Order: sequence, then C-alpha cells, then structure tokens
Amino acid sequence: MTAQSCRVQGVFMSVSEMGAAPTVVLDAGSDSTIPIYVGLWEAISISNALNSEMLPRPITHDLIVEVFRNFDIALDALHIDSLEEGVFYAKLLLRQGSRTEIMDCRPSDGIAIALRYRAPIMIEDAVVETAAVKKDDLPRMVDLKEYL
Repeated sequence: MTAQSCRVQGVFMSVSEMGAAPTVVLDAGSDSTIPIYVGLWEAISISNALNSEMLPRPITHDLIVEVFRNFDIALDALHIDSLEEGVFYAKLLLRQGSRTEIMDCRPSDGIAIALRYRAPIMIEDAVVETAAVKKDDLPRMVDLKEYL
C-alpha cells in the first residue's frame, strides 16, 4: 500500500436541494479533490486551525495537542487509510522517544489535530482512486465562515 501527501483545500458547506453539510475538501492533485463530510463542530475546529485562530478557552482538539506536547508525544502524520461504505477511516501515527503508537481516529478529528501540529496528512492511493472527484463535479460549496 502506498500513500500520498495531501493538503486541506478548505472547509465548506456543501449546499444542494437536499440541504447543507459541513465538508472538508482535500486537494488530491491536478484537478481532483476528496470531499469528506464532517460534523459542524469538527468543521469549525478545522477552519480555526487552517486560519490559525485560537479561542479564549481550549476546545477538545487544542487540549489533545497540548497534552501530547506536554508529554513529548510527536505526531508524525495522519494517515487516511480506508474508505468503507462511504465512511473514511484514519490513524494518528504517534511517537514518544523510541516508542511509536498508531491510534484509530475519525478523519475529521485527525485533520483538526494534524493541522495544529503542522503534521503531514497522508491518504492511501486506493482511497484517492475511490473517492476523488473532479473540482467541477462537486456540489455548490460555500465557505464555512460565509455560511455561518
């Protein structure tokens, strides 16, 4: 299995006749993107991390990063490794000294944490092949901050 690095293009509300859904869009190279539908609070957290915005009190993702850093735990990468029945799966690759751990996580939480750490976001090639959508084929996307 091989993986490629990707970046978060943005956080949007995907708007259609069916309603609106918070969506993180990953840039998968060339004109392909990978939309990942997430919860509203996770979308807000990811948007805050992308814009380097800090709230007066730490939210859950800030707290996790602070705990990891206080215990000298490095985040080597977030690895989005599978897509099953429309659900993405991911793992945090953590290191403390010579010890490494791989922890299962929701991609939305992993993205929020990886952005705060400035850690790479990796995605399996097989997931890209299955989930990639041409930018022109995405539903109408409204920037999360504009929508809210």
